[in-house]
Amino acid sequence: MRNRTRVTAPVAALIGTATALTVGSPAFAAGRGSGDGTAGRGYGDEGAETLGDPVFPSLGNDGYRVRSYDLDLAYDATTKLVDGTVTIELRTTESLTRFSLDALGLDIHEVRVQGRGADFEQADEKLRITPAGTLPAGARVTVCVEYSADPGRAAAPTGGWVVTPDGFAVCGQPNLAHTVFPCNDHPSDKADFTFRITVPDGLRGVANGQPVCTERLDGDRTAFSYRSRSPMATELVQLTVGDYVVKDRPGPHGLPLRDVVPTARAAALEPALALTPGLVDWLEQRLGAFPFETYGLLPCNSDDPNAFDFTGLETQTLTLYKPNFLLQAENRIGSHMMHELVHSWFGNSVSPATWADLWLNEGHADFYGLLYRYERGWPDSLGLTTMEARMKNTYARGDQWRQDSGPVAAPNAANLFDSQRYLGGVLVLYALREFIGEDTFHAVERAFLTRYRDSSATTEDYIAVASKVACQDLSGFLRDWLYGTTTPRMPGHPDWTVTPVTPSLAVPHSRTGGHYHDNSATL
Repeated sequence: MRNRTRVTAPVAALIGTATALTVGSPAFAAGRGSGDGTAGRGYGDEGAETLGDPVFPSLGNDGYRVRSYDLDLAYDATTKLVDGTVTIELRTTESLTRFSLDALGLDIHEVRVQGRGADFEQADEKLRITPAGTLPAGARVTVCVEYSADPGRAAAPTGGWVVTPDGFAVCGQPNLAHTVFPCNDHPSDKADFTFRITVPDGLRGVANGQPVCTERLDGDRTAFSYRSRSPMATELVQLTVGDYVVKDRPGPHGLPLRDVVPTARAAALEPALALTPGLVDWLEQRLGAFPFETYGLLPCNSDDPNAFDFTGLETQTLTLYKPNFLLQAENRIGSHMMHELVHSWFGNSVSPATWADLWLNEGHADFYGLLYRYERGWPDSLGLTTMEARMKNTYARGDQWRQDSGPVAAPNAANLFDSQRYLGGVLVLYALREFIGEDTFHAVERAFLTRYRDSSATTEDYIAVASKVACQDLSGFLRDWLYGTTTPRMPGHPDWTVTPVTPSLAVPHSRTGGHYHDNSATL
């Protein structure tokens, strides 16, 4: 979960293009283009420098699909700098004389394509690569980029690095993975990942997935290697270096759980970490088996309020937190820990095909997080103790939120992470459950997760699965809830009313004093 959006230069162009999203036209643009009206027309032998995302139109690159990334990073504790090599295996989808990767704030030293030196240039957020010869369509191609990065220069909130006193962690969501490594930075192009992190003695390097090997090197250094067994979106990558201890514990059905914890705070954090097995068990009963090889928490070694301005981030298999949040009592953290765990299914296993589909991530995470809260009798931030009471309260705000932030499934870059994607998404799911019944709703959820596991899905994909499982056409019902400019009637609750819109409140309700805050109702 993020609590605010990331907009990179040119800001006006990004927001202007995003707001041009046509309400009621939910599908990802079939034609790929530059976002300037050339989508689908073709670029000759130069791959298009966009995947046509409606929220972040400059993200991603066309002309190929990535098969795998191998990231090899070395951290210097004296200079606080990182030297990196990323080796990318891709398959071309057309003949290419030039192609691009997303890259920003990185010092590129060398690029090789198929082992041969390639010309390159950096422009805006693109690394443009011209190989020695034309790449034919359908070819498997290896691209190697050597680079260096200064995490302090590219730190959050404007970059994807979280600087800590003893190292770093990363937070790439939604559009900043390419400030950490050159990549095709869009969730629709998921790939396999391997990692190698070299650190000086006394520090540990950790990444997504499970450990492969540990190597002792000259110069009092150690290299830690990891592999993710499932494909991953670039925004879900986690790389962290610090004085950490790894705590292993068994989860349900033999699932290995792994927490990466600041050594000095391991004992204090244990009560929160011990909650994870019960959370996984509760959710597996509703959504099916955990979709990855491991899960755990990374309370990175910083409570600096400027380190990052969100509570938790669902990097795949390893959720990022600030330690102080997890030192609270269970009734203050359990619901939000559930929210982040839900993302393993909705957001990580099934990623959004575009950022306009974010409600699928955040709506589901808050939906199950709130159910978990109310089952335990923990009052929410409004003092309410049932889902029905919270949804009635949210329903009353529906028209105001649609005016302030647009429909649930039609965000722009400025309001992507506001309450409409979170609680507004919960309200859509609640309405669907009321309309088709609880048993059918649960069948829809499992069918969707099974159908799109390890891939990406659109809002239209969810509508199609729901219609098939429910044996009725739900497209009109769900599109009204997702794209309508007014709030539909709530099934089963004819007495619920919507508060009239107040023009003076028509400002993005995700901001307070100009700063973004967490919009999850599970906090």
